[in-house]
Amino acid sequence: MHTNSLSTSENQILEKLLEEVKTNTDYFMGYPVSKDFNYTELMPFMEYPMNNLGDPFVPSTYAVGSREIEKEVVQFFAELFRAEPHDWWGYVTNGGSEGNLYGLYLAREIHPKGMVYYSEATHYSVQKNLHLLNMSNIVISTQDNGEIDYEDLENTIRMNRHMPVIIMANIGTTMTEARDDISKIKLILKKLAIKHYYIHADGALSGSYSALIEPRPAFDFADGADSIAISGHKFIGSPMPCGVVIAKKSNRDRIARSVAYIGSMDTTISGSRNGHSPLFLWYTIKKLGIAGLKDRARHCLETASYAEQKLKEIGIPAWRNTNAITVNFPEPGLKIRQKWQLAAEGGWSHIICMPNITKTQIDQLIQEIITSKATIPTL
Repeated sequence: MHTNSLSTSENQILEKLLEEVKTNTDYFMGYPVSKDFNYTELMPFMEYPMNNLGDPFVPSTYAVGSREIEKEVVQFFAELFRAEPHDWWGYVTNGGSEGNLYGLYLAREIHPKGMVYYSEATHYSVQKNLHLLNMSNIVISTQDNGEIDYEDLENTIRMNRHMPVIIMANIGTTMTEARDDISKIKLILKKLAIKHYYIHADGALSGSYSALIEPRPAFDFADGADSIAISGHKFIGSPMPCGVVIAKKSNRDRIARSVAYIGSMDTTISGSRNGHSPLFLWYTIKKLGIAGLKDRARHCLETASYAEQKLKEIGIPAWRNTNAITVNFPEPGLKIRQKWQLAAEGGWSHIICMPNITKTQIDQLIQEIITSKATIPTL
């Protein structure tokens, strides 16, 4: 078979793109993506069309994939999130939004007449998911730190207590990384004698490391969650977006459909699924182990503490939530925001101290804020 090579100009396009990606990765503090990985050993797998079709726990006639490794990844997170030993199931998703869609889909199948409650700090994808699933929902106000307002939640559920309750809890909101406390939410449901409910935890960034810190936030199955979604490209790190969703197997069984074409059950959202991303997650989990992942979390928290302190030292009212790696501060000038890719909302920006963020980078950012004589209100 004859294959032409790329023209000089086409090769230049790729070279230019690679250069841009390299440069932009160096100055990248505003979004929660780890980039301190090296997956060179896994490159031979890129020569194969790896597809984990359908349910990872049910064999398929399509055999070019990584199902066994995917099952190990799911088991690792099921155990980390204290799921009941024989009542867990899950799969490696395309990212946190798919995991949330899955959690809401399960909730809807179990409680078709349920009302979804989520805070105003919830990730924008949740509204999209609710629209796709055609689920009734009510937005709850947040406290100043971004956590759900439990009083508003209680009062709103009380007004609709004839309906099953579906909670979309945030384990790390997009802007302030606030965690909703699932044990507090459970107490509200008990107080109002709500018998039919479902709690999904959106742990996109914070879920993966919340299980590794003390005091451990109330967010997992032992605290009352029915399903948990996390992102894989955030705390763990992956060259492509991915995530993991863990649910109760007893709930997943209620939606299982057998598909003759692939000789498997398809209990997932997307059908064809990336067979490469489970390899990246498995590789890092195996390489670091629980001890290494705890060190990774500790490093992030130390960097966040350093950043908060350094910003305060130059008169900037920076703050962060307890045991969070997101540092909030009044937004700096546009040039700095663009260079460091800092998200901004309502006059506030944040830096997210992912494992690859160093104190040297923090110092550089601080220096640029000082130099720019940024018009930031001082304390």
